[in-house]
Amino acid sequence: MERYDIAIVGAGPAGMTAALYALRAGKSVLLFEGESYGGQIVQSRLVENYPGAPAINGAELAMKMMEPLTEMGLSVTPLEIKSVSRAEDGFALTAADGTTYHARTVIVATGVGHRRLDVAGEERFIGRGISFCATCDGMFFRGREVAVVGGGNTAVQDALVLSEVCSRVYLIHRRDAFRAESHLVERMRANDRIEIITDTVVTEVQGNLRPESLLLCNVRTNETCTLPVAGVFLAVGNVARNEAFRGLIDLDEGGFVLTDADCKTSCAGVFAAGDCRQKKVRQLTTATADGTIAALSAVEFLEGRG
Repeated sequence: MERYDIAIVGAGPAGMTAALYALRAGKSVLLFEGESYGGQIVQSRLVENYPGAPAINGAELAMKMMEPLTEMGLSVTPLEIKSVSRAEDGFALTAADGTTYHARTVIVATGVGHRRLDVAGEERFIGRGISFCATCDGMFFRGREVAVVGGGNTAVQDALVLSEVCSRVYLIHRRDAFRAESHLVERMRANDRIEIITDTVVTEVQGNLRPESLLLCNVRTNETCTLPVAGVFLAVGNVARNEAFRGLIDLDEGGFVLTDADCKTSCAGVFAAGDCRQKKVRQLTTATADGTIAALSAVEFLEGRG
């Protein structure tokens, strides 16, 4: 039975950075990713806040992060990990296909999933007119009217991206102030293809084979109206994806991993990095920083120094 030094679950910026530092420390590494490597940054048309890489496409940045790992002989194992448990001299990780892998230490870098609206019609249209990625799917709605739901950086960036190909973009936000960075909000307000609808929530996605309209409700007046749109882009936040580790490590009420400053969890030999752990700031830079810390902490643990 082959046992690796470090198993990393998740190949976003945190996981890839952890893999880089672990490999450079001479450790054997397994890197798992059930979707595409790069995490959420692959959905960003433009990453403008990563030091040393100004104005770079998110997918391109992800490829650049993967290059040194590939050069060192590491490839991503394209499997989702369903459960992790203690085993002799380490941990057993069971993948979606039933295969079990063994590692002496584990780094949780699962990132986050997309939060949903939980309204009528939503589930039926996901992938058929409801999208979480404006960069990926915006071209399908060229010349048509669409809606973006949310008030953070992602929502505003999505609206700006969509305004380049869509005839009209409605940004629907439940509050009257935005969490997004001020310069993004200013660009949005100056864009005559974007119409901002504040103090409003979506209560239903309506349509037959694809979305045709949204039922909206003003949270201040309780007035309702119908907004005809061809597509809907959701950017209402994220949820933790750490169910595979429940019972092994401590999670907070939201399912995020509890760690100390060294990215150590409640279980010796398990570490966490990136958006999956409880933290105030979730940015690309903090994800890579976490990946570095988690990997070095795992190396210290393996060498009996942690």
